[in-house]
Amino acid sequence: MSTGTLTSGTLLSRLEVVALIALGGFAGANCRHIAGLLLPGLGGTLLANVCGAFLLGFVLYESIYAGSLSPETRLAVSTGFLSSFTTYSTFAVQSAQSEPLVLVGNVVANYALGFAAVLAGRALARRVAGGVSA
Repeated sequence: MSTGTLTSGTLLSRLEVVALIALGGFAGANCRHIAGLLLPGLGGTLLANVCGAFLLGFVLYESIYAGSLSPETRLAVSTGFLSSFTTYSTFAVQSAQSEPLVLVGNVVANYALGFAAVLAGRALARRVAGGVSA
């Protein structure tokens, strides 16, 4: 698997990438379910989305600053695990079913904390890469 993409390489290498994404998705969905059991409702969804944004920020910026993770690992983690762990649809439904002030607070919290988490992930990736600037 030289490129880690679904459109290049041999059929076997493309199937390996699909399998890695599927395994990541399976793990992410199960972790999301467990998080929902531990912290049900808006809080659990907010926690999953903010943690997912932090990890995605780290993974994506790590590839820019250090490039230690293979393309296959980035796909398994970002496209597989994190896209199954985070949940925009649950966030939207829970927000819509909430009282107006809770709805606004939840939307603001998810987006503000999510963006802050991406920036924190970027800062961690920069630190791990040895203080690279960008």
